Amino acid sequence: MPPPAPLPSLLIVDDDPVIQDLLGECLSDAFAVVGAQNREDALSALAQMPKPPEYALVDLGLPPAPHRPDEGFAVVQKIQAAAPECATVVVSGQEARRHAERARAIGAGDFVEKPCSPETLRDKLLAVRRALDAARRAMGLVGESPPIRKLREQIQLVAQTALPVLVQGESGSGKEVAARALHSVSRPDRPFLAAPCAALPPHLAEPTLFGHVKGAFTGAAAPSNGFFGDAEDGVLFLDEVGDLSLEMQPKLLRALESGEYRRVGETRIRRSAARVVASSNRNLAREVQSGNFRRDLYHRVSVFTLSVPPLRETGDDRFLLLEHFRNNIAADLRAEPFALAAAARDLWREYEFPGNVRELRNIVARLQVKFPGAKVRPDALRDEFCAPAESGKMRRAAEALLQGGELAAPLSETMAELRANLAAAALAKCENNPRAAAKMLGVSLREFRAIPKPDAPAEQPPSATKTTK
Repeated sequence: MPPPAPLPSLLIVDDDPVIQDLLGECLSDAFAVVGAQNREDALSALAQMPKPPEYALVDLGLPPAPHRPDEGFAVVQKIQAAAPECATVVVSGQEARRHAERARAIGAGDFVEKPCSPETLRDKLLAVRRALDAARRAMGLVGESPPIRKLREQIQLVAQTALPVLVQGESGSGKEVAARALHSVSRPDRPFLAAPCAALPPHLAEPTLFGHVKGAFTGAAAPSNGFFGDAEDGVLFLDEVGDLSLEMQPKLLRALESGEYRRVGETRIRRSAARVVASSNRNLAREVQSGNFRRDLYHRVSVFTLSVPPLRETGDDRFLLLEHFRNNIAADLRAEPFALAAAARDLWREYEFPGNVRELRNIVARLQVKFPGAKVRPDALRDEFCAPAESGKMRRAAEALLQGGELAAPLSETMAELRANLAAAALAKCENNPRAAAKMLGVSLREFRAIPKPDAPAEQPPSATKTTK
């Protein structure tokens, strides 16, 4: 059985030591409690905690002027600055309504009026915790590292608007998960549709996105609403929007600017109320400079930008993700979850996961199938990782140059060999699916096809999947 999850941290700021003791005892089974009696103590506690607190309970009446709320509000502001995701509850017995409004304006999530019992505060904090846990589950973003906390905070912020959002991040980092998280906190009762732009042949991009009438082109045996029509007033996720052709980009720009579009084969103007969330694993600003992406479209899709961090930048979140995927997969298979031996955990911590969360999920799935209920040893885990031979070759070449030596082969040949081997490895990892392999490497399908590599099976025509929540 995996060890129990650590209790969430709670910072209690109250100048009465008796209240501190009562609350600490009352809440010790649900929270890891840290106490402070004034602003100075609170700031010291924040600096010493290994990570920002998840919850805080602040009495507004703090010294040196307990009859005024100024010190308490100052503490709340400091907590919100140090830990933007911290759910803060404030307590006050004076001018309750005005203080509650001010507390919420500076970031506190809830308010309790004095006099109140420790049980009342416990019930309030547990209710806040349940609500926050439900919101995080709805988001689907697993992790407690600063970059993931910041991403959740940004999603909550942009969810209040209807403007377009650009989600940027490396292949496999979870851009669609971030888009679905935005959907879950902004329009959860509306459709969520994902349009795979990288998989759309240029001649099918327009009818797939905007729809078409019957007979508009060869193979159009029935009319289609397209993604914009089916999205209605929900969220339309344009996955890898940078792979759309330059011919298609101005048509998308018009739809984003005015909400107007036409189905292929008809003159009637239709309107879309969908919120558009686009993604890219490439730097679209650089694509603009190189002429591969329209500047006006870039500024339109990136009114707000969310950056999904690569897994190597999220610290021990890799262990939380391991537990998340392992437990879900084990439950689906009705099997006992595997565990990593101590040395294997060290390997897990050190591995860079070039394929990010997607690679981690696939590794966990294979381990769960191979080792249900068992301890996974380092050699078994190492077999699941991408071989580091190519990165080692490049490192040795760089070291040779730095030490005044010469390359064993011209740089162009070394790079060509590296590209070919990476392409072959990606194809093998993705079961000979070129689209998936291109996505794993962070290149367009057209670029991937240009890389010399072993012959792959013939591709099937893309099928745009649509899901409604």
